[in-house]
Amino acid sequence: MRTETRHEHFQQPSLIGNVLRRLHIDIPLFVGLVLTSSLSLIILYSAGGQDMGVLSRQATRMLMAFSLMILLAQVNPAQFKRFSAGLFGLGIFLLLAVLIMGTIGKGAQRWLDLGFMKFQPSEIIKITTPMMIAWYLSEHPLPPKSKHLFIAVLLILVPTLLIAKQPDLGTAILVASAGAGVLFFAGLSWRFILAIVGVLASLAPIIWHFMIPYQKARVITLLNPEADPLGKGYHIIQSKIAIGSGGIYGKGWTGSTQSELNFLPESHTDFIFAVFAEEFGLFGCLGLLTLYLFIIGRCLYIAVQAQDIYCRLLASSLAFTFFVYVFVNIGMVIGILPVVGVPLPLISYGGTSAVTLQCSFGILMSIHTHRKLLPR
Repeated sequence: MRTETRHEHFQQPSLIGNVLRRLHIDIPLFVGLVLTSSLSLIILYSAGGQDMGVLSRQATRMLMAFSLMILLAQVNPAQFKRFSAGLFGLGIFLLLAVLIMGTIGKGAQRWLDLGFMKFQPSEIIKITTPMMIAWYLSEHPLPPKSKHLFIAVLLILVPTLLIAKQPDLGTAILVASAGAGVLFFAGLSWRFILAIVGVLASLAPIIWHFMIPYQKARVITLLNPEADPLGKGYHIIQSKIAIGSGGIYGKGWTGSTQSELNFLPESHTDFIFAVFAEEFGLFGCLGLLTLYLFIIGRCLYIAVQAQDIYCRLLASSLAFTFFVYVFVNIGMVIGILPVVGVPLPLISYGGTSAVTLQCSFGILMSIHTHRKLLPR
């Protein structure tokens, strides 16, 4: 009797593994996502003022996001390729609809009101842009020729500028990064990359002229936040205080004084990394970054293992976009980048970005688990 129990105990992991494989779930990536999401609930309990309502709402959103991830993992990548252009066109149409009839909130026109729900079409564009660029470039020889690069850049600029017009600079950066990621992994030469950087640098005065006043203020605040410590520089100053006070080992879970005493604004959304650093210190931050690197590394592995150009370009771009998410949020929290309203992926409170990210991971799992194993 004891032998059978022990045998069942050792067989259980393989049974779970078989179920996950039948659902087209990549087990290493899934484990990384579950660990990160679990860590999100732990830190949100503290950053959200120990409010169980916040925790319950976030858990519900996570459940929906994981459900969509599993659903997309069942779709054959050939179908993603087939509908890439149509989905991109739909996204552009919705962005135009936002500019015409979008709902205004917090000074920005970013939402479409369907009556029973509101959503941001820019979240769809985060995925459909790399799908479109990957589809277009996969139809031509690589590395891409100049005319194909020109068209690809135009396809990236259209949604980027429409989103920047809302205004939503953070999402515009992510969309541009997703498209640029496809170009880079398609074999874009360093000479061309340096030329683009040079052009952007030369256009800096023009870009500055067309920036909205609050966007200019964010750049100025980045350079000297102490110039307005109780105004525009308040967020970043309090964030640095929280990170510094955490030290090496941190103050312990729920021990963030900057958050508990309401010194740190947006502590459970954009600036949640500062709360995490104050409570878990340097070692905790290194652990979180290690978890992020594992997820990014697994995504890149999936890209390398992809068996056609479209899947390889799309998977690489989605991995790069996730990296940009992490880099931009942590960069703005520690004061090396302007505050642009990008949440910490899979950790910050919120539903739209979490759903978008999990959808992208579902596509990655689809690419990896639908491979045809070639005979040796």
